[in-house]
Amino acid sequence: MLDVKDSLANLTWTTTHHLAHIQNRHPFMRRWAVQFELAYTDFRVIQIALQLEGHHHDLLADFAQTYEAIHRYEFAFAGEGLEGFDQQYGDQLPDYAAQVDHFEDLVAQIRDLQA
Repeated sequence: MLDVKDSLANLTWTTTHHLAHIQNRHPFMRRWAVQFELAYTDFRVIQIALQLEGHHHDLLADFAQTYEAIHRYEFAFAGEGLEGFDQQYGDQLPDYAAQVDHFEDLVAQIRDLQA
């Protein structure tokens, strides 16, 4: 498998940090948007590595579905700040947190493939 350790580290840090940022009601800032864009690139790099590996279809599907769910939450915040996030997903913070927790489990499985 391609070496995606740095992408895994960045993506995990970003998704966890962004959830905490929203949970703690911090306002939108430009740095957050840059992290958001870079994390999406890391997601695609990892996705391609798993596709090229060709032996982990279920993991790839779960990884992609889970990140896309997280991405929807983050996209709402990136586009409209806390107000926009709250309008779309304010009552879904527990689900958002559960998606991030599950995502961390998937990342651990991918890290195991790198060993």
